[in-house]
Amino acid sequence: MAHAENEITISRSPEDVYAFLADGLNNPKWRTGVQSISLKSGTAGAVGSVYRQTLSGPGGRAIDGDYEITTAEPGRLLAFQVVAGPARPSGEYRFSQSPEGTLVRFTLDLQPKGLMKLMGPMVQRTMDAEVAQLSRLKAVLEG
Repeated sequence: MAHAENEITISRSPEDVYAFLADGLNNPKWRTGVQSISLKSGTAGAVGSVYRQTLSGPGGRAIDGDYEITTAEPGRLLAFQVVAGPARPSGEYRFSQSPEGTLVRFTLDLQPKGLMKLMGPMVQRTMDAEVAQLSRLKAVLEG
């Protein structure tokens, strides 16, 4: 299993950080690989909602990365499952109050299958880079 995680403290309330992340349309504001995103079905930020997402893949070519929100507990937990594309990790954001604002922990997990097993090191690097973008989230929300 591939696993990546990162955490950062953001000088905003857990509810503010949660609300920003729950609205997938905010992804291009802080995630560098997002080329386009739209709400495909459901209510923005609600369990069962699906976001159609196009990401920059190897060599800059566009790849699908649609995801579904699987858990939505405002100010506490937001979880998702990637449902389209070559890699389909599950992920979650956990929020907790801290003296400086909100501690955000972002984790990604992927059980590689088939040829994806052979690409393990590349998949791990991609997941590590994705969770590292929390510093960009902090800059956007505190800016």
